[in-house]
Amino acid sequence: MFGFIVAGLIIGALARLIKPGKQDLSILWTLLLGLAGSVIGGVVANLLDTGDIFELNILGFVVAVIAALLLIGVAEGFASKKDHG
Repeated sequence: MFGFIVAGLIIGALARLIKPGKQDLSILWTLLLGLAGSVIGGVVANLLDTGDIFELNILGFVVAVIAALLLIGVAEGFASKKDHG
């Protein structure tokens, strides 16, 4: 379980580095969305029978990073609408 959390934090940090431009989310929110992305990646990998949700595998990792990027983008969209709305 600890490894899963660490992987999620790394995925969040990696997603933040990959995403271009200025980011309006705090580091904490980015890391939490990375955790959510790692859960999504683990679930997808499990559904595709490439490994358990707690195992680190390539497909799960890639899906987790993509999911974290999408979640960060959506969260930033909500944050910018809130600031400009």
